[in-house]
Amino acid sequence: MSATPVPEMADRAATCAERLRAAERVLVVSHIDADGLTSAAIAGTALKRAGIPHEQTFYKQLDETAVAELAATDYETVLFTDFGSGQLPEILAHAEGDGFTPVIVDHHQPAETDVNPPYHLNPLLFGINGARELSGAGAAYVLARALESSGVDNRDLAATAVVGAVGDMQDSGGQLHGANAAIVEEGVAAGALAEGKDLAVYGKQTRPLPKLLEYATDTHVPGISSSYAGAVEFLDGLDVDCQVEGDWKRWVDLTDAERRRVASALVQHAVRRGVPARKIEQLVATTYTLTAEPEGTELRDASEFSTLLNATARYERADVGLAVCLGDRTGALKRARELLRTHRRNLSEGLNWVKRQGVTDAGSIQWFDAGDEIRETIVGIVAGMSMGVDGVDRSKPVVAFAEESGTETKVSARGTAGLVREGLDLSVVMSEASAAVGGNGGGHDIAAGATIPAGKEETFIQHADQLVADQLG
Repeated sequence: MSATPVPEMADRAATCAERLRAAERVLVVSHIDADGLTSAAIAGTALKRAGIPHEQTFYKQLDETAVAELAATDYETVLFTDFGSGQLPEILAHAEGDGFTPVIVDHHQPAETDVNPPYHLNPLLFGINGARELSGAGAAYVLARALESSGVDNRDLAATAVVGAVGDMQDSGGQLHGANAAIVEEGVAAGALAEGKDLAVYGKQTRPLPKLLEYATDTHVPGISSSYAGAVEFLDGLDVDCQVEGDWKRWVDLTDAERRRVASALVQHAVRRGVPARKIEQLVATTYTLTAEPEGTELRDASEFSTLLNATARYERADVGLAVCLGDRTGALKRARELLRTHRRNLSEGLNWVKRQGVTDAGSIQWFDAGDEIRETIVGIVAGMSMGVDGVDRSKPVVAFAEESGTETKVSARGTAGLVREGLDLSVVMSEASAAVGGNGGGHDIAAGATIPAGKEETFIQHADQLVADQLG
């Protein structure tokens, strides 16, 4: 097929594809979150279909030491997915020597450099927003289309790319936009995806109805959200058969007519309880269904699939998540589900810790230091979840610290789409504030992170607070 849903990136993708075809073998190196796992799966599948031998590995973060390690391996060609742009100077330095041929497929903010190498595929280089319009998995999908040859059609990988985009929170406005939307169209055309409108709650495939509504807190519905008893009372008052032999049905078990009745009743309840109209509109969003996956499983829904992947990578089992992405529905899926249960428990405990301890208001930002109470691999997720907690101001970004090692502290920052529209760019904040204290950082405008020397947290906050104040005026 050899096409692309993102024509702006076509020539660069073709150049990267040719470099990979010329390789005897390729080492695919990727980040460990859902977007990184799906990026690795897409790249690996495309290389396999192109007949290019490869192996895969993962890094929690890519720094100068990691780049040097990779440049010294027996692999001449190294494909970086979902990171590498921020480490472009380090990669370029090694690429100038013999025996190291890099290809970078990323969507994060590139580091400043005078060189724009032809093997660097990033939507930001072509005027496409990498935080909202194309994820790392989406960039890998563009490369996969460029790697097609006669008889090979990689459009089925669009489903995996959508899981990555959703996992990267690029559907935070209720649907995917820009280049992501073009990938959705290809996935639908290939029969790998179905797109529709539905209730904007997490867990429609797997959660019993009362739990589904209890945990639906993105749009807080008084008397139902965060209240199991309230959710049960609401459901019992409907003319809908919500149970089978005493067991609660899931959303996916209801008929279309029953879903409409529940959704309509939920909206009416929200109106009566004074929920603003703009928030009520957010109760309905675009959903992305992976049509090849069994109904009633977390793999059927892009949002639930991405959460499952996060649960593997953030507990040092990226290999399990990759195996699930590549189609393992036996041992790897069972292990992933076990990790997901642990992940949910840790997130709940982390959020409860924030509720007990509260956050500190620094002026333009608010922050908390979890120390070793919350794993550094999930503290960013907890920071985002905390923006729905009483006492946390949604008009200010949240910065969270967690112990990474005896000498380093992990920093995670989360904002909102509204703050980004006002000028917030947490990628810049994390990069500049961390550099000021001898660390390094980056990411996206709405979500970013850094690693800084332990003991520099207070100074970091001072710099970050001033940067956010300048951005938001």
